[in-house]
Amino acid sequence: MGFMQTFNKLFGYNREEEQRRLAELRALTAEEKAERFAELIDDDDFEPSKIALFFGQFWDTFKKPPKQRKYVQKLDLNILIYSLLSFFIKTLDNSNISNAFVSGMKEDLRLYGQERNLFTTFFNVGYIVGLVPSQFVLNRVRPSIWIPTCELVWSGLVMIMAAAQGPELLYALRFLLGVLESCAYPGFALVLGSWYRPDELAKRMTMYDSAWSIAYMFSGYIQAGVYTSMNGLAGLAGWRWLFIIDGLIGVPIGLLGYYSVADFPINSRVRWLSQAEKDFSVIRMEEIGRRAPKKLTVKRFFNILKSWRPYAFVVPWALFSICDTTNYWNLWLKDLGIYSVQQINLIPTGGYALGLVAGYIYANWSDRAGTRWPFIMVAVLFTFIGNLLLAIWNIPFGLKFFAFLCPMIGYPLWSLMLTWSAEVFQDDSELRGLLPAMGSTISYAIQAWLPLLIFPTPEAPVYKIGYKLTTALTVVEGSSIMFFLYMSKREQKQRGMVVNKFGLAVMAEDLEGLELSPASGTASIEEKNRTEIGAVEKQQ
Repeated sequence: MGFMQTFNKLFGYNREEEQRRLAELRALTAEEKAERFAELIDDDDFEPSKIALFFGQFWDTFKKPPKQRKYVQKLDLNILIYSLLSFFIKTLDNSNISNAFVSGMKEDLRLYGQERNLFTTFFNVGYIVGLVPSQFVLNRVRPSIWIPTCELVWSGLVMIMAAAQGPELLYALRFLLGVLESCAYPGFALVLGSWYRPDELAKRMTMYDSAWSIAYMFSGYIQAGVYTSMNGLAGLAGWRWLFIIDGLIGVPIGLLGYYSVADFPINSRVRWLSQAEKDFSVIRMEEIGRRAPKKLTVKRFFNILKSWRPYAFVVPWALFSICDTTNYWNLWLKDLGIYSVQQINLIPTGGYALGLVAGYIYANWSDRAGTRWPFIMVAVLFTFIGNLLLAIWNIPFGLKFFAFLCPMIGYPLWSLMLTWSAEVFQDDSELRGLLPAMGSTISYAIQAWLPLLIFPTPEAPVYKIGYKLTTALTVVEGSSIMFFLYMSKREQKQRGMVVNKFGLAVMAEDLEGLELSPASGTASIEEKNRTEIGAVEKQQ
């Protein structure tokens, strides 16, 4: 056995075996599917109770048939929970630099220039360097191996930050942390989009994305607690203990990933799914038209760049990142001179809590409505209102508080864009993985220098250009989302696509022979069994 064969067996994929298995599963007759998946397909006459229907308005598994409910819950307990934990700890480790800065690090290390922005710049540069290459790596190395390994190395580097005696070591570590984190967000977005259906995906994607808000909340509480109880312990300042504690939290989470991450339905080898469940997962995704991963080559990558698809996604994605002004809230609080260090760390957590509530509401309504873009536009509206109020600046104290909260209400845009793109581009798995990577590359590339110009730290908290520019860019962002909608509908018409019972555009031939069982879908979506693209446009 050659090196590549051994490598693929241990760490990668067997594409030939995947194609053989996919062809075999597609060839199954309805009777063969019913026999093979008897433990996973419920009776057609299942009717949820009134209590189940009520709670099903808040979380879809409550109203699913028993076998389907058990299957989806198994996905949630492993894939979803681990993705939440992983993103949580990465965001926690990433946010602690801001908390440490206002909790004594600035004074201890004499950081009175642009160092705070440069910490972000070095992280962004590392993130940019790693984003697209990490998707090529994930196309060859399983997420269940690559992502947890990066998590463990990341945790070690975070703890080393506690030894910093000046900005130089922090610059180097922040760059490496950016490289290591680059695989996680787009990687998990791709994995989640490969296992969940339209009536399930937005809520899970939003929960995953909301780990950001939870991490920022906990970062404030952890820093406040560390500063109060551990400042000076063993001769270390509280902000140094923050890095040590955050790094230690990440180690067991990284180890858990080797067990929980499921890769993709066509090639998963996790122990918590039976072979029948793995086969069922493949058919389940094929039924809605979501294609399995293929080998990503350089030629195919450049063919992707020649289409409209990446650009229609990247522009609103990057603009929303640029227009997010939540990072400057604690600088305003500190400038007021009326709050303690603990209060400066704790007050913004209310905004993150509000973002969690808003994210759930958007996702739940979006899943139930079967459409994404109207809720994305609501998120953009709140971002615009917040930036506009901050651009005016001379407004009442309470209104300014509201202005800093608005971007948090609009934060779910990212998760809804990921969900929308997973459905519009479900014919290309690799593109779905590349899109958040490319969008983040552009946004981080801009963030590596733009804040230095429009949000210079010495001007804080009042900026001459910053909030005015982000207000204008929010308008461009809303326009770009409408362009994405137009181009997706245009492509569907040009290709002669039809809409399946899940409300997703597919080629007509893809509808043949893929029915698992009426119970395998969701009644609220099956009621929308539309067969013409024009029907969707008319409804919207």
